[in-house]
Amino acid sequence: MNRRSIHSLGGLAWLLGILLGVSCDRQHGNPPSAADPELSKRGSVEVTAQLLEIPAGAIFTRDLYDYATILKYKVTKLHRGSVKEEVLFVGHYDPWKPRREAADKKVSNVGGNLREFRAGQTHRMALEVPIDDHFMGGIVNKYFGQETGPLYWAVWTDLE
Repeated sequence: MNRRSIHSLGGLAWLLGILLGVSCDRQHGNPPSAADPELSKRGSVEVTAQLLEIPAGAIFTRDLYDYATILKYKVTKLHRGSVKEEVLFVGHYDPWKPRREAADKKVSNVGGNLREFRAGQTHRMALEVPIDDHFMGGIVNKYFGQETGPLYWAVWTDLE
């Protein structure tokens, strides 16, 4: 192999490395989701759903106050369990934290690879229902009175 061939191969390897890094870093640094095994182990319902919006004031940082916020989703696929509604209202614990950092002494059974919530994202979630059976704490619900079904509790949330 001559010097020019080695240089070309080095450039190709560098380009492939960059492309691989970009593809793994899509949508705010989250890796592409390949059905995290935790999703099938947790919750009684598993769905893929699009986050429709984040109401103003629904997510705020409070290091001294832990809360769940209700977010509105449109179900695109049911993986297991059952839901009667096409639109779900889902509570997420301490939503300002990346999901892998959300668990604490009060709520130890939450997680996932989602780093931050953004309207329009598609999330694959393991859920429990109703939220009151799984979370005893403050709930920010900007949809109060608009819910069409029960409030769900997000146990595991991955970016799809």
